[in-house]
Amino acid sequence: MWIDTHCHLDAAEFDADRDAVRAHARAQGVSLCVIPAVERAHWAGVAQLAQRHDDAYALGIHPLYVPQASDDDVLALDAALSERQGDPRLVAVGEIGLDFFVPALCEPTMRERQWLFYTAQLKLAQKHHLPVILHVRRSADLLLKGLRQHPVGSGMAHAFNGSAQQAQNFVDMGFALGFGGALSYERALQLHRLARELPLEALVLETDAPDIPPHWLYQTAEQRAQGQAQGRNSPAELPRIAQVLANVRGVSLGALAQASTRNAQRVLPKLVPLCQVAP
Repeated sequence: MWIDTHCHLDAAEFDADRDAVRAHARAQGVSLCVIPAVERAHWAGVAQLAQRHDDAYALGIHPLYVPQASDDDVLALDAALSERQGDPRLVAVGEIGLDFFVPALCEPTMRERQWLFYTAQLKLAQKHHLPVILHVRRSADLLLKGLRQHPVGSGMAHAFNGSAQQAQNFVDMGFALGFGGALSYERALQLHRLARELPLEALVLETDAPDIPPHWLYQTAEQRAQGQAQGRNSPAELPRIAQVLANVRGVSLGALAQASTRNAQRVLPKLVPLCQVAP
């Protein structure tokens, strides 16, 4: 079985054919998708979507959505987590984190606001005994600082692309690192090195669909200039992405499937019973 540990199936890019996209992924062996929310307006939608497709979900406020988030959204998240505490498909708080790549988010006031939302959501994860799904973009050291101050036990560092030392620090805190379509690019040398050298027990698979398309879906600058949009990623690409990772590590696809599933269940424990009944 394959688990797509990070898939935004609720994104507008899937509005026209969402059910068909999920059915196609399941036909490719993707038995479970974890659908993280990015803002308050999406919480009910991802929960409904997970129920409809026998998937899992997480609730949180993404750092890219912090600028438009209201101050009471954290209180609303606390209430939503309390209300849904008995839902077996709620597996984490996420997607949360810090983003210091987007220039507007790097200004001092916005960095501080991101930090406040991040640490507040770590506290909620502690309160509700849930792992976290982290957005990591030029922010690994500060994310680790937050985790030291507010330990959550386990979680995932989504689309990780930091240093080997940062990776090991996350692993030492009980986290797994998400690898997806970015690994398929030949120039992603740091990712290849991490994927090859990290313990197999530290790796999980993800697509981040509809984003981070693998190289076989990517459109060139010339094609985009001619009006062809960048190829839409989907959870059905996960097995092919997994083959890339298997090749990098020199392991069989079957061994990787077993290991990545086991790793996902370890860092997101509520996946265990869902895997046992997955279609």
